[in-house]
Amino acid sequence: MRLRNKNKDGESGAMIKKLFRDMLLTQIVSSMTVTLCMLVDSIMIGRFLGVDSMSAYGLASPLLLVFAALGSMISSGVQVMCGKTMGKGDRKGTNVCYTVSAILVAAISAVGITAVLVFIDPVTSLLGAKKGTEVFSLTKDYIIGFILGAPAFLCAQVMVPYMQLAGRRTRLVAAVIAMTLSDVGFDLLNVFVFKKGTLGMGLASTLSYYIAVAIGIGYFVRKSCMFRFTRISKFGKTCRELATYGFPTVVNQISMVLLVFLLNRMLLGLTDVNGTLAVAAYSVISTVGNICYCFGSGIGAVAMMLAAIFFAERDRTSIRELVRSMTRNAVILDIAVTVVGLILARPLIILFLGNAVDAKEIAVVGLRLFLLSIVPSSLNSAFKNYYQGVDRLRLSEIISVLQNFVFTAAFAFVLSRFLGVIGIWLGFVCGEALTLIIMSIIVWRHHGEVSFSADAYSMLEPGFAVSSENCFECEVRTVEEATEASSRICDFCRERGIDKKMSTLIGLCVEEMTVNIIEHGFTKDDLPHNVDVRLVVEGDSRIIRIRDNCVHFDPTKYLELHRTDDPAAHIGLRMVMGTVKEANYFNSLGLNNLTLIL
Repeated sequence: MRLRNKNKDGESGAMIKKLFRDMLLTQIVSSMTVTLCMLVDSIMIGRFLGVDSMSAYGLASPLLLVFAALGSMISSGVQVMCGKTMGKGDRKGTNVCYTVSAILVAAISAVGITAVLVFIDPVTSLLGAKKGTEVFSLTKDYIIGFILGAPAFLCAQVMVPYMQLAGRRTRLVAAVIAMTLSDVGFDLLNVFVFKKGTLGMGLASTLSYYIAVAIGIGYFVRKSCMFRFTRISKFGKTCRELATYGFPTVVNQISMVLLVFLLNRMLLGLTDVNGTLAVAAYSVISTVGNICYCFGSGIGAVAMMLAAIFFAERDRTSIRELVRSMTRNAVILDIAVTVVGLILARPLIILFLGNAVDAKEIAVVGLRLFLLSIVPSSLNSAFKNYYQGVDRLRLSEIISVLQNFVFTAAFAFVLSRFLGVIGIWLGFVCGEALTLIIMSIIVWRHHGEVSFSADAYSMLEPGFAVSSENCFECEVRTVEEATEASSRICDFCRERGIDKKMSTLIGLCVEEMTVNIIEHGFTKDDLPHNVDVRLVVEGDSRIIRIRDNCVHFDPTKYLELHRTDDPAAHIGLRMVMGTVKEANYFNSLGLNNLTLIL
């Protein structure tokens, strides 16, 4: 039986590929937490409340995106911070992050609701609605209905990374499904029973967010929850770290807010079409586009979380495979999304705008041109999130600004001078394509040559990670492979000057733990499993990391619970734990992670 050595390209990454796939569907659905309610509202408003209400909804969108930006900042900060603390086995650091993020959600919600309700008229005017018009009144009503759901809106976003880290993907999907169905139900009640217009639509979203949070929060109040509130000695320092790691996401969201605001103004000033109809069409395109973007943002969110964990572990091999997986998934998924969108463009627009013929024709053309930007947009989103996870924060921010504002707005402005509304729609694909080109130029400059390899786009420094001379990595799936791994690890240690006794001991530790996982973990279900083994030898340090995708099992806690058993029982585990200097275990993303320090 041939051992799968992770140091050889083409023979590594099975666990990472599977983990990426397992997380991706849940993350895409979770990325729709905010978008789905906006989608449902958009359809209901367009179908039942008319073009003026649709324009009001479009004008209110930048404010919704501001709150989405704040929630996304905390959420992405949590992804990076907790990824790093879990990668280091720092349980206390994880709980500090959990506590601080909960406090921030409560504070931002209270301040946000108060500020918007007190200054509702100036806010509505600032968004572009003319005071005294019907659109102004409709915009104001929607904002009031929506803002009452700010606590649930923010909480829903911040819960997502914690539930991903805890492996509670089924509950996440259930929360999003319940939120969507309840929003549809409440919107229909508003249209046919209560008849409260855009105010009722905003309130429907508010209620559906609270339902989603009620389902999600069920995990956090259970005794089995892996996160705990804890005392914080350095609240300000943790807030700064969260803000630093999450700031690229704020830049991304603010860029999107500015773009929507600017394009709304451009569309209102067009002479080749009715400005109000163009804004209504753009509202529909933005809503459909946000659903399409969920695939790219889902890929990016998974990449960010895994990148932070692997970066903290200094695992170049896993990072390289991560870059390959996210790029492959971004291209394949979004080509499919683009093709389906192009085919269904007209039915989708009719779903939103019904018989509003003039707005419908503008929107159909606009959506088809917009869809051409999905693939480059997904690649840009995947890489900017990945760079956020590996501490390339400045590059992540540059991509966000170029992608979501500078290039798109510039192309829209210039092209609209010649092509009218068509030029604005073309601004999206031109802006995304140029951003991807500029990002690649930055990557090639850093790498020193033009290269499309995962190594180049990973943007890691030459000295990052443990030298391959001091690191042994392999994947194990059978008892025979575990035995072979033990033998090769002994040889690896002896070649690096470690004495025979210690070399044998390290090999035995690996063999005992991997065989135990194969015999007891692999048989729990019919799913494919494997064990990822990593040994680092640097100076006097000998560190073994064993990761598997079997059922949750903490060997350190297991021995503690069975310390009064027959001394002959669990002899292998007792031998390993009695030999090592320190053993750290944590379960993250549904994976068991055990670190043994000899």
